[in-house]
Amino acid sequence: MPENIKKETIDNETAENKAEEIEIEGADEESTQAAEEAKDTDVNETESDDDALADADAKADDKSDEKSDEKKGLFKKKKKDKKDEQIEGLNDRLKRQMAEFENFRKRSEKEKSQMFDMGAKTIVEKILPVIDNFERGLAAVPDDKKDDPFITGMDKVYKQMLTELDAAGVKPIECVGQEFDPDFHNAVMQVENDELESGTVAQELQKGYMYKDSVVRHSMVSVVQ
Repeated sequence: MPENIKKETIDNETAENKAEEIEIEGADEESTQAAEEAKDTDVNETESDDDALADADAKADDKSDEKSDEKKGLFKKKKKDKKDEQIEGLNDRLKRQMAEFENFRKRSEKEKSQMFDMGAKTIVEKILPVIDNFERGLAAVPDDKKDDPFITGMDKVYKQMLTELDAAGVKPIECVGQEFDPDFHNAVMQVENDELESGTVAQELQKGYMYKDSVVRHSMVSVVQ
């Protein structure tokens, strides 16, 4: 084979080998670039997944915190309601005790007033016979001796006693000419009287008295039959 041809053949083979090497290097570079891009993609995807997990964890933490806050709020609300119930219970107890105390005070005052009235009635009952004696004595004085200083003095004492009894709530019972009422009158006899209707008080034999709204002594009377 001529040297020129042989040399050309060698050069051609060398060129082909270089071309293949270039292609291989290019392919390697493309593979490397693709691998790097895939790696970058994996890294980005991994980072994206990590970010997603982080967001999910953050949301879970937020929900957990919200639930915890809700539980705390409910707990506080329950505690507040319990305190409110205790306050209401104490207020109710206080109102009941105040009402009971007010009832006790009124009952005590009523009982005290009743005891005072009973004592006053007892004293009045003891004084009334003295009043009766004054009236009998003054009624028995002759007309010509009514101006006697002693009789005048006794009359003034009698009127003073009636004034004090009236101021204390002791008043005489009106009976003559009134219809007979067993709540105020005590009939001891019946009489005939054409001027008065039947059942009417004709005469007062002993004066009756009342202390405030209660009868201390009934009037002793005679009634028209």
